[in-house]
Amino acid sequence: MPDRVFQQRREVAAQAMDAVQELFRVVSKARTAQLDRINRVRPRHRWSAVNLVDYAAVRSQDVRQLQADLSELGLSSLGRMEAGVEDHLKAVLLSLAAIADKPEPDLDMLDVGIDPGEDQGGGQETLVRNTVHLLGRAPEDRETRIMVTLPSEAAGDPALVRDMVAAGMNVARVNCAHDGPEEWARMIEHVRAAASESDKDLRISMDLGGPKVRTGPIEPGPRVEKIKPTRDARGHITERARLWLGSSPHDDLLPSVPVSPASWLTQRSVGERIRLRDARESGRSLHVVAVEDGGVLVEFAKTVYFATDLVLTAANGDRAVLGELPETEQALRLNIGDTLRLVRSLEPVPAVSHSPFSIGCTLPEAFEDVEPGDRVWLNDGKIGGVVRSVTPDSMDIDVLHAGPNGSNLKAEKGINFPDTELRIRSLTEQDRRDLKFVARNADIVNMSFVRSRTDVTDLLDELTRLGATDVDVTLKIETVGGFEQLPQMLLEVMRWKDAGVMIARGDLAVETGFERLAEVQQEILWLCEAAHVPVIWATQVLESLAKKGIPSRAEVTDAAQGQRAECVMLNKGPFIIDTIAALSSILGRMSGHVIKKTDLLRKLNAWDEFVSERGNHPGG
Repeated sequence: MPDRVFQQRREVAAQAMDAVQELFRVVSKARTAQLDRINRVRPRHRWSAVNLVDYAAVRSQDVRQLQADLSELGLSSLGRMEAGVEDHLKAVLLSLAAIADKPEPDLDMLDVGIDPGEDQGGGQETLVRNTVHLLGRAPEDRETRIMVTLPSEAAGDPALVRDMVAAGMNVARVNCAHDGPEEWARMIEHVRAAASESDKDLRISMDLGGPKVRTGPIEPGPRVEKIKPTRDARGHITERARLWLGSSPHDDLLPSVPVSPASWLTQRSVGERIRLRDARESGRSLHVVAVEDGGVLVEFAKTVYFATDLVLTAANGDRAVLGELPETEQALRLNIGDTLRLVRSLEPVPAVSHSPFSIGCTLPEAFEDVEPGDRVWLNDGKIGGVVRSVTPDSMDIDVLHAGPNGSNLKAEKGINFPDTELRIRSLTEQDRRDLKFVARNADIVNMSFVRSRTDVTDLLDELTRLGATDVDVTLKIETVGGFEQLPQMLLEVMRWKDAGVMIARGDLAVETGFERLAEVQQEILWLCEAAHVPVIWATQVLESLAKKGIPSRAEVTDAAQGQRAECVMLNKGPFIIDTIAALSSILGRMSGHVIKKTDLLRKLNAWDEFVSERGNHPGG
């Protein structure tokens, strides 16, 4: 090789060496800033905490030019340094010193007084061990575990739970936002029994509800039920409408309406015609096709609006009336340009058909913390706008995002304030009550809407008070605040025995913006790998398959990408057994591949404060 080329390589190496030494100075400063917190973590997690701080420090810099120089020299370009930052940088630095023909540098600057922890081996080895502690042993055919949300039916159907386990479920998730302690206990009993029968290492994970912000009630509509026949594209009837008068004697999907007196039903006969005037005063005729066990099955060829107290007249003139039908759920139809007023009161609001609209907000603190100009998203991001004005009892929102023909807003739909620092605790009073059950029955507690180190401390203190120090903790990242405070929260939860992170991509996508979700979830994966913390990839995985029986191509690809995490979560649906089996197959196939990964390490701004400050952030 010509001397000129050697000299050029030495110059590039010297330049890169200076850049790496600057990274060591940044790392040393970050370790000093977080020294007290590093020394407070459990000794088993001490090295992981140091590595977390090191990684956040390096990612606070833009090192893309350094990566290019290292690649030109044939050295590691730092794209896979997450699991062991210090060793990775040292190896690169020593190689650069040799190429630049310079003495080995002094790295004593990294010794900032960190208490020695327990030797846990390599970074990847530590992550694998932590994953086993939290999520149980990996199946023989794949490394990635599968978590599944148990449906309410699991409380009364042990066979369903056994089928879920047989299909590949490794962690059973019980959502405290639904059902109650009685049902949760039966679900857990069935999971424990299935685990024993199959000799599998199954874990029970329980979600706390957290301070979910939702819309208030809307006045119900009339007690009317519209039932119509099925027609083809040309309007021809392909199937007559059917329903049961009285109660259905079969477990079918046909609607039913109550009738009084019940004795009137027993006197009907097949082939009889029943006349009525429906809620629109339209004359209608119902044809009796079956009479069984107090129910009369009728069919008809025209749309009928059934309503409470409508009169039914039999062929012999005998009459009966329809009983009370359920109230119709109402919605507000919002369009771009409309005004939506969120109010503190949770009194039911009328379902008006024109702007301005009004609806309650279940979080009183929102009216104290929200400011004009803050964004607001509702109903999983289907409706969005900006706060125009706010008072102690209401806020007016200019609707800037809705469907082309408007979007419906119903009661109990989620509200997100991505720009607002809500001064609320993640652990609600209901969560504290639910924790008493969780502490006795669960292996893992999932903390919803966690936003700060203080929230984590609150949960750990409550678990300690309940004597539940063996219950592991998972932090659900579903807000911008939670994402930005993730390094601080990880250092805090490392005081605990075992912990993980769930990327709750539903609310997180709404908060960050859908276009930024992929970037944010990747950054969470990087940071958690640096902390050797297992990650659960959650929300809408194979959702179409679970709910409709047919997956989309995009969902299959998304499920395969979930292999980058240590666990993938499925939500419930009528086709959940097939979905578990499909996901198990997808993850098993992906486990056999080497995933190419060379990340460009541009500067990440989200965690700058963590690197440079001594933790004096509010709540941090």
